[in-house]
Amino acid sequence: MKAGIVGLPNVGKSTLFNCLSNAKAQSANFPFCTIEPNVGVVNVPDPRLEKLESLVNPERVVPATVEIVDIAGLVRGASKGEGLGNQFLGNIRETDAIIHVLRCFDNDNIVHVDGSVDPIRDKETIDIELQLKDLETVEKKLEKVKRASRTGNKEAQAEEAILNQLKTHLEEGKSVRALEFEEDVDAEFVKPLQLITDKRVLYVCNVDESAAASGNAYVDKVKAEVANEKAEVIVLAVGMEADINELDDYEERQMFLADMGLDEPGAAVLIRAAYKLLNQQTYFTAGEKEVRAWTVNIGATAPQAAGVIHTDFEKGFIRAEVISFDDYAELGSEAKARETGKLRVEGKAYIVKDGDVMHFLFNV
Repeated sequence: MKAGIVGLPNVGKSTLFNCLSNAKAQSANFPFCTIEPNVGVVNVPDPRLEKLESLVNPERVVPATVEIVDIAGLVRGASKGEGLGNQFLGNIRETDAIIHVLRCFDNDNIVHVDGSVDPIRDKETIDIELQLKDLETVEKKLEKVKRASRTGNKEAQAEEAILNQLKTHLEEGKSVRALEFEEDVDAEFVKPLQLITDKRVLYVCNVDESAAASGNAYVDKVKAEVANEKAEVIVLAVGMEADINELDDYEERQMFLADMGLDEPGAAVLIRAAYKLLNQQTYFTAGEKEVRAWTVNIGATAPQAAGVIHTDFEKGFIRAEVISFDDYAELGSEAKARETGKLRVEGKAYIVKDGDVMHFLFNV
């Protein structure tokens, strides 16, 4: 599972990527600086993991990770191949969610491809290009389905109706994620199309240092614009985050953040938001050898969670021993949880909860 960072050229995508991944993607003051997508595997900041480490004192600690992709900047006309359009659209199609960076700061020294700062216009530019590409995909599929539909094929007729609904929606300048389908319809007809505007999206308002804690008028406009999209908006001073990232001393970082009115780096907030955006959650295993955060989809069953460790665990699943993180943290150990009845035995139907501390019994 991976999230792609997208936006117009020169809005701070590569600088943000560097902050998140500590990779050094090239960032410069001209369009198309990023041509090939950069990929970074980023640790998910989680204070619960630190707490378990302090209680168990293991030999090693392994955090959960999320994959972030920095994709080339898109310009008007990309759906027709302008700029790096075809490459951009191919790269973004391969991601599972979108982190859309919007420039929400004024700086005459940093050029804007359209000559002025307007995050709503910038958002519309990206949206239109993605919608046009999705419309092209839907129309091609519709041509094929219509032929089968004319023969009286009931399934083809059902698919044609869905495709026409998608086509009308996209022609109205709306993204597919705003449409709601029955789960079986979505799985059978919509998801296989891999439509770009069907992906979950997180908007990152890139502000200057003075607006890091409270935002600004540009941010207010973005929040109002996306209010009906069911999308999260995060405010981040990407340039400041880059400065914080250069500080090796923990105390210096904390002082810097305090001066800005922040409790933690915005990058940490963004990473957790991206993790959630990908519909992922964490469960833990805790032992003397290793304390580890494991990633599962929200709604995963206990056998599916076991399968993340090894496929044999899922195939031979017998039961899971489960302690909620809060109970583990309060009681201080698995032994205490067992003594006080806070360790539960769960079967195959159990739905894993975020923060569960789990131990699996299986038979190969």
